[in-house]
Amino acid sequence: MSEQHDIAVDDTVTAADETPDHEPDAVARDGRPKRTFDRGLFIASLVIACGLVLIIYGFTSAITGSDGIDRPEAIESVQPVENAVQVLQQDQIVVDLIPGYEARLVVDGVELPTTVIGQSDVDPNVQAQPGEQIDLPTTAVFDPGNAVISFQPVEGALVETLSEGKHEVTVFFWRIEDGPEQASTYTWTFEVI
Repeated sequence: MSEQHDIAVDDTVTAADETPDHEPDAVARDGRPKRTFDRGLFIASLVIACGLVLIIYGFTSAITGSDGIDRPEAIESVQPVENAVQVLQQDQIVVDLIPGYEARLVVDGVELPTTVIGQSDVDPNVQAQPGEQIDLPTTAVFDPGNAVISFQPVEGALVETLSEGKHEVTVFFWRIEDGPEQASTYTWTFEVI
């Protein structure tokens, strides 16, 4: 009987050796369990990655501020800005040019006379004494030192107020050595509230 028992033990060992280990998850070489491919997780990750790429592209290719305006190189800035929709009636119209240029303004089809600082009796940059009354020029004012032309609507000017609604400004500008005969123009609009 002992021989039979030994045979049965041998049979059991043999059967155990022949059957493969059935582990629920395969094991990687470093001892961690291998993950199975999850299609849903892959698709969600792909959608998030595409979204991030589009956001980054939007930030890097967006045109904002004055970059989106096709303004001549000779004009550094204008005020009020192009297509502004909430300009106040008392706002000043200003065109800042690069050095070496002169200009004149036309507001709503009215060409404004221009006073050049240093060439007239009225100097808008002179500070008044406390309580002293000063007269603002009723013209556009050109500052040749800064290459800036500006206009403040005042009583007695050709354009006394900027009424509510849309307004159009055209600036004629030229290089000083070329003269006004070689003037270029730039026109923009804004809306007063």
